[in-house]
Amino acid sequence: MTPQMNDIAQMHITEIVIYPIKSTAGISVDSCDVGARGLEMDRRWMVIDSHGEFLTGREFPQLTQVHTRIEGDNLRVSAPQAGDLLVRAPGVANRTRTVRVWDDECLAVGADACVDAWFTRVLGAPCHLVYMHDRSERPIEAGYGRTGDLVSFADGYPLLLVSRASLDDLNTRLAEPVSMRRFRPNLVVDGSLPYEEDEWRHIRAGSVRFDGVKNCARCVFTTIDPESGARHPHQEPLRTLASYRRRADGDVRFGQNLIPRSLGRLRVGDRVSVESASAIEQAGAS
Repeated sequence: MTPQMNDIAQMHITEIVIYPIKSTAGISVDSCDVGARGLEMDRRWMVIDSHGEFLTGREFPQLTQVHTRIEGDNLRVSAPQAGDLLVRAPGVANRTRTVRVWDDECLAVGADACVDAWFTRVLGAPCHLVYMHDRSERPIEAGYGRTGDLVSFADGYPLLLVSRASLDDLNTRLAEPVSMRRFRPNLVVDGSLPYEEDEWRHIRAGSVRFDGVKNCARCVFTTIDPESGARHPHQEPLRTLASYRRRADGDVRFGQNLIPRSLGRLRVGDRVSVESASAIEQAGAS
């Protein structure tokens, strides 16, 4: 779809969301620094089982009911019937272990035993909370990023962008509209056409540049209501998305994965523009 210049001129960020712990509730912020791995504090924590395998809301919808609040370098977590708990950022001296996210292995630092016990109560299964220290490196999948590109405990890429127009179009097809929270984006953009972000290869948001590298493949996680943690009995909105957004490879796509190509601070209200490859080359040469 060819973007219209008037639409591009008006595109802007309407929401910035970070998810400090993978699969838990997000935190909307007015501004946030962008680092090499994505938004500051985004998905730097993760829940694992006793074998080091990552656990998500796909298997444990209870995770979606865990809320976090950032307190300096620490987190405060809370959940229904579990109260709240301060999670102190582990130091480099804490126990380090190898953990797995999909097919990737990387190093993580364990939280205190009382934190593990709290999450075990919430999930109803033995588990541990771990932190990705700066010394841990998890490369982006070959073929999508450049050498040296890193990602946090996010599924595969540093940031996810979804346009408001795309969600609005989906909701016209649903019997019961869903909120943007179903799709867990980091950036919500307004002022574009529906699904226009599918084709964005180079964008600038405020002063930060990004590469759009892959449309986001969607799964059963979208069928979990973030308000209640309940699964939709008819697999919505995934079923409706699949009726018109399924690709030849079988994936159902919604949203655009991003890799930062510069660092800086994003703010709600920042303008978003699509850049040509030639403009990117000129910026790199200047």
